[in-house]
Amino acid sequence: MTLSHGRDEIDFAQYRPRHFRWAMDGAEAERFGFFNRLVAAETLAAKAEALATSLANGPSFVHAMTKRCLHQEGNMSIDQAIEAEAQAQAICMQTKDFGRAYRAFVAKQKPAFEDN
Repeated sequence: MTLSHGRDEIDFAQYRPRHFRWAMDGAEAERFGFFNRLVAAETLAAKAEALATSLANGPSFVHAMTKRCLHQEGNMSIDQAIEAEAQAQAICMQTKDFGRAYRAFVAKQKPAFEDN
């Protein structure tokens, strides 16, 4: 694949490892941690909708903080990433949703998030 931008061209094939080719099936990819679950094709739409609903009903501030960390940590050292995660967790622990989640966990109940 070649990408042209003005006068510059980049041939991405030169960056692909030539001596290392590996194909894997879904079960092996799951075992390596590339996926957190596999579902049959006929249940995919229902499972995707259930996951989307679960995420939508979850702590949106925490989800946003997690997404921000994932975007930033690719450009950090491991020590910087661990420090950023610690700071993000400290911020999240100050929300009322954290308190509700903690109390629900202790009571072995499902938390109800209110986005605060």
